[in-house]
Amino acid sequence: MSNKACLKISELAGGTASQKSFSCKIIGVGTQALVITDAGGNSLYANNLTIPLTKQPQVSMTTSLGTVVIELNPAAAPITVDNFLNYTESGFYVNKIFHRVISNFVIQGGGFTADLNQATTQAPIKLEANNGLSNLRGSIAMARTAAADSATSQFFINVVDNLTLDTNAGGYAVFGKVVSGLDVVDKIKAVPTSTRGGLTDVPNTAVVINSMIQTQ
Repeated sequence: MSNKACLKISELAGGTASQKSFSCKIIGVGTQALVITDAGGNSLYANNLTIPLTKQPQVSMTTSLGTVVIELNPAAAPITVDNFLNYTESGFYVNKIFHRVISNFVIQGGGFTADLNQATTQAPIKLEANNGLSNLRGSIAMARTAAADSATSQFFINVVDNLTLDTNAGGYAVFGKVVSGLDVVDKIKAVPTSTRGGLTDVPNTAVVINSMIQTQ
């Protein structure tokens, strides 16, 4: 089965010889060609699949200061969105904190626990900067080291327009935006911070991610 609007297509259990069900992560919208082939590459079924523009995936992130809803853009950043959703689905982000808060720059989290232990992550992903999305206020992007293809679980939300991040050091990959709860983002950016555990700009009172759930 192939379709350029889907990533990681998998067959669901419970199918019969005449009826099969599949699932995938959406990486495109609009009308797309759908083709199902057998093991020998022979076409078994071909049709068009329509994915509405209104059905971009969304994730609800509940923090100790409120809930933020993030709309993802898999068409622009398929690898990054798939990576973020994998961490979301596995429950990785639960009880992680925003460990770096800079009131005129970003709030960054998704990698440390409240005691500042860094969690073990999946393999790093390919950088998807310069994808047509910009580091504007309310956008979410992947944090990384100086190496381009080094992002794992950590993400940041821009609290101001940070257009220099689009190109600085190869750019930082934006993969979605806040569609609800920007006021919560502003609460987080305003918390007092200090240097602790060798990290700068750490909130004095931990801002904890209580849950991260895909809701659409």
